[in-house]
Formats: sequence, C-alpha cells, structure tokens
Amino acid sequence: MGILEGKKGIIFGALNDKSIAWKAAEAAVREGASIVLTNTAMAMRFGTVNELAEKCNAPVIVADATNVEDLSNLVEGAMEHFGGKFDFVLHSVGMSPNIRKNVPYEELNYDFLSKTLDISAISFHKLIKVLYAKDALNDAGSIVALTYIAADRTVAGYSDMADAKALLQSITRSFGNIYGRRNGVRINTVSQSPTMTSAGQGIAGMDRMFEYADKLSPLGNADAADCADFLVMLFSDYTRKVTMQNLYHDGGFSSMAASQEIL
Repeated sequence: MGILEGKKGIIFGALNDKSIAWKAAEAAVREGASIVLTNTAMAMRFGTVNELAEKCNAPVIVADATNVEDLSNLVEGAMEHFGGKFDFVLHSVGMSPNIRKNVPYEELNYDFLSKTLDISAISFHKLIKVLYAKDALNDAGSIVALTYIAADRTVAGYSDMADAKALLQSITRSFGNIYGRRNGVRINTVSQSPTMTSAGQGIAGMDRMFEYADKLSPLGNADAADCADFLVMLFSDYTRKVTMQNLYHDGGFSSMAASQEIL
C-alpha cells in the first residue's frame, strides 16, 4: 500500500517525460493516488500529455494557469471527477519571454517581465485563491510549487525568473498562514537542483550550470525522478506539520561554498 493510497490531486505542467511534473504524476499514481492532469492548450499540442494521461488513467483538463476562469473550471472539473474535495496540488509552471528572447537582465522588456511574473508566480496566487474560495482541498491538504535557488542567490543567466521565484516563495508564506489556520492546508516550495527538463535546457549556460552544481553538491544533482519522490512525501500525511517552507532538494548544493572537485 502506497503512502498516497486514497488521496486525490491535480498535477500542473507535465509536458513530456523529461518534466518533473510528469515524473511526479507517475510517482503519485505509483503510491496509490488518483490524479487530474492540466496544462495549456499550446502545451497539449506540442507535448505528449495524453500519453501520460493514458498511463495514469487520469483525465486532462486544459487550463491557462494565469486565467482565473480557467482555474475555476479546472477545480470544479476535478471536484466533479473525484466526487468531492481532493488532497494535493503541484504547481509546476514557469516561463520567461525575456529568457526565451535572450534579453539581458539589465535591459528587461517590462511587458515580458509582467508575463514572466504572471505565469511563474502570480498564477500560484490565483490558483490558491480559487482553491481557498471553493474550499476544494480536504483538511491538511498539501500545495507545492517548484522553485530554484536563484530566488535567494544570484545565478547568472536566470534573469527575471529569479524575481518570479522570489515572489512565488513570498506567496507561499503569505497564503500558507491563511490557509493553514483555516483548514490545516500546507503550502511549500521545493528548490530543486538544475534539472534537464525541456524548460531548463532553454536557459543559457544550463549545461555548465548543471555540471558546476553536480560537482559542488556532496550527493550530486537530484534528478526529476528524485524530485518526484520528494514531492510525493510532501503530498503525504508524513509532512502534515511542514508548511510555509522553501525546502532545498539539491544534493546539498545550497549549503556549500566550495568543494575539492571545483578548486
């Protein structure tokens, strides 16, 4: 019997089998959960989400995470599918037009910045607001979002995504206090190692960043499957008293200054 036996949840952001969200969906189902998958219409066209849906026996509800009406329809659709409230949500959503178009940080396009913040951080507030208003989560439910150490320390090339991740972590703390007091719902972020997802590979210098982090980390980089296992624990009852935290899942990278391997 898995640690998520009988639990139900929504997984945002699975694109293909390189995605952390994809691995998280597989791990959640392996541990006994029933899930609903969601992504944008564009991601549905360019990704392979339907393959994952078939494998996990999960419906796919198309939704734009920046659109409150879409999020409302998604949550209502999930509640209808599950026959009531559910237990966990993974927010694995992020994109920067500035990074995609190679706009340097000192020359940010502010229209692009607004889109970065809306997609990568404010969407999290919108999602939690909808969940809270509809009382969609069971007591002691769990909401988790993916972040990166660039929210806390400067990482060259991560550009305005660092600003978005810092906002994401602030939303986690602010809404964690509110939702925790009413329903015991936990809200946390996971700061993952550099991971060779489709989105990650679009960041300039990602190969060198990955190699550097792997050498600096005593345990090496955590991959997408490792992260999925950690997420499953955060969805489970084993972490009922963990909330408003940014949890480093990075092989020890966040505690290192130098290692013999890079000196």
